[in-house]
Amino acid sequence: MNKPTKTIPHFASEAEERAFWESQDSTDYLDWSQAHSVVLPNLKPTTKTISLRLPQHLLDSIKAAANARDVPYQSLIKVWLQEKLHR
Repeated sequence: MNKPTKTIPHFASEAEERAFWESQDSTDYLDWSQAHSVVLPNLKPTTKTISLRLPQHLLDSIKAAANARDVPYQSLIKVWLQEKLHR
C-alpha cells in the first residue's frame, strides 16, 4: 500500500535545500519501503578528547602494561574501559 510520492524540487543552493528538508516530511517524497541497508566499513567512529588526571604511579603502571602488550597506552585504556562497560 504505497502512497504516491511528491516530486523533489530543484534547489539553487545547499542552504535552500537544507531549509526545505527542515520543514518537510521525507516520507512524502521518498518511498522508504524500497530502502536498502548499507555498511560503511571505512568510517571511523568519532572521538572526543578528554582530560583525565591520574596519579603518576598509575599512569606508569598503565604504560608498562601497554608496553608489554606492544600497544599505545591510550589504546589500552580504551580497551580496558570498553571491557569494563560490557561486564
